[in-house]
Amino acid sequence: MSLTTFYWPVRVYYEDTDAGGVVFYANYLKFFERARTEMLRALGFEQDELIANNGIIFAVRSIEVDYLRPALFNDQIIVSAEVVQAKKVSVSFAQSITRNDEVLCKSTVRIACLDAKTLRPKEIPENLLELLKNEY
Repeated sequence: MSLTTFYWPVRVYYEDTDAGGVVFYANYLKFFERARTEMLRALGFEQDELIANNGIIFAVRSIEVDYLRPALFNDQIIVSAEVVQAKKVSVSFAQSITRNDEVLCKSTVRIACLDAKTLRPKEIPENLLELLKNEY
């Protein structure tokens, strides 16, 4: 299954915003996280099962975010996730948040695969790595 770019719809709730009704800057990171999680789910992988069956977790290694336009309370936004590189212990994503056709926020995110107990780098399971490599 190849998704190329994965899209996840999100409604902006009041709890996502500051007093002015603008999405609080850190909440964009939560939206990006949800899209990556849902992308994994669409590929057939649940994070709790990856912990239980493979002893791995994923953690953000680095992130760069460009805030271009504000998302507002009650907006219907689309969060995208696209694999741009998949290596043995890391995956890089290009992500964006749009409202209609307007890009509100862009991000590049590098995710590390870690051993759930030691928190040291651990190889991504081969079956998952192959699916991720097929995404770019």
